[in-house]
Parts: sequence; structure tokens; C-alpha cells
Amino acid sequence: MSIFFRLIISLLFLILAGCASTPPPPLPHTNLQSKDLSALYNKWVGTPYRFGGQTRSGIDCSAFVQVTVMSLYQLNLPRTTELQSEQGVTIPEEQAAFGDLIFFKTGWNQRHVGFYLGDKKFLHASSSKGVMISRTDNPYWASVFWQFRRLTTM
Repeated sequence: MSIFFRLIISLLFLILAGCASTPPPPLPHTNLQSKDLSALYNKWVGTPYRFGGQTRSGIDCSAFVQVTVMSLYQLNLPRTTELQSEQGVTIPEEQAAFGDLIFFKTGWNQRHVGFYLGDKKFLHASSSKGVMISRTDNPYWASVFWQFRRLTTM
């Protein structure tokens, strides 16, 4: 199973039950079929980065997360990374799971977000290469890591 297919499968489990002291387990979501998941990945991979962009002609990280969550779950997330970082529940790094959101503080007042894939990889809209997969143990990303969050029903 490709990592991209696994990402989409994992995103199906983002809707979780309420807050708890330990992260709640994912709830199954069965509204999508595997062909829909492959199509979603194929639609976005390689899309160029554009600050403020929200379409296939260019998208930024928070719009990529917002559009993907809306496509999969019909859930509205805030438009900005800062507001997205307040959604769901905080997850300790050692409990982060495939499909959780991963956040970075990339500057004094700048934030970045993507989908954690497990195995120290995440999917995001990179400002230099567009929608792609990067490693969390890359020296840059490791130095600006902020938090993991798991979305819950909103």
C-alpha cells in the first residue's frame, strides 16, 4: 500500500470522540471509497505553493489542510494555521499517529501545518516545492517543530 493511500486512509480516522487526558482512539469513517482516496491524493500532489492560495493553481499549507479536511469529512476548519492549531486536542509526540496534524513555528509570527504520516514523515504544502512529503527529522523541520494535534468532532 503506497504511503499516499495510507495517508488518505488515516485521514478517515481524524474524527475523534471528545477530549480526554490521553488521546481518544480514532473513529471509523466509511463514507469514502479507495478510488476517492486515490483521486484526492492525485489531485493535489505537486500543486505549487502560493501564499493565500486555495486552488490547484496554488495553495498554502493551511488551505491545503482546510480543503482536505472539508473534502474528506465535510468539516469546516479555520483558514489560518494559527487558528487550526487550536482545533482538536494536543497529542504528545510519542503518541502522534498517521493523519494527525503537525505544526511548526517557522518564524517569529509564522506557522506551518501538515498531515503526519508516521515514520517521521509529513504531507504539506511546502513554500519551496508545493504539495509534497518531508521528514520531521530534517534539521530544519526538527528545529521548528511545535506540536501535534488530533482533530475531534467539531
